[in-house]
Amino acid sequence: MRKIIGLCLLLQALNLSAQEGGEQKLGSWYKYVGNSLLSEKVSLLTEVQLRYYEQGKNFNQSVLRSGIDYKFSDNAHVFVGYTHRVIDDSFEEIPGESNIREHRISEQFILKNKIWEVLLQHRYGLEQRFFDFGDRTEVQHRGRYQLQLTLPLTDVFFVNLSEEVLLNLQGNIFDQNRLYAGLGIHITHNLSLETGFLKTHFSNYNHERLVIGVTFSPNLIGVF
Repeated sequence: MRKIIGLCLLLQALNLSAQEGGEQKLGSWYKYVGNSLLSEKVSLLTEVQLRYYEQGKNFNQSVLRSGIDYKFSDNAHVFVGYTHRVIDDSFEEIPGESNIREHRISEQFILKNKIWEVLLQHRYGLEQRFFDFGDRTEVQHRGRYQLQLTLPLTDVFFVNLSEEVLLNLQGNIFDQNRLYAGLGIHITHNLSLETGFLKTHFSNYNHERLVIGVTFSPNLIGVF
């Protein structure tokens, strides 16, 4: 019970800071993550995200991601995937404006270990990003590292805390830093719901987002 109260106080403190910087609005991210087990070592990832500058309105981004995850062991696996992203980078609704489109190839190496009841995940990634700005195209490269801590509160409830830094491999090296705290619930053994707060620091502004996500991990071994 004390863990749940502590998490609520943390989320409340983060929420109070949501009025500082950025667009002065608490935006929202909605996401679905599917992680389908195809064999003992191979999984298919599918992810859909809708991101808004405000609560469920004022479109910011859509993200469609898919890829293959290969598990060397329970504690180490690699991922290769493709992402398509559509971006409206202006907070104001401008008639006739063109959205930015990104095609991205990414490679990730994930390590997991456990300390007492806390599951630690280290995610190292490289990205090759192909942008279409409408009047020009551009190729960029980026590296990223995320540390995520998952703490079970009960057999049903859990806490996720993460810190992620994203670095450009050209131009200004700092891209952004993401700090996240969330509370999740296991609905079934392969279905979970999570809600949390994300604060993102850019070089010249910040923004805050309420995150609501669903994760579904079906076992499809033998189906294909």
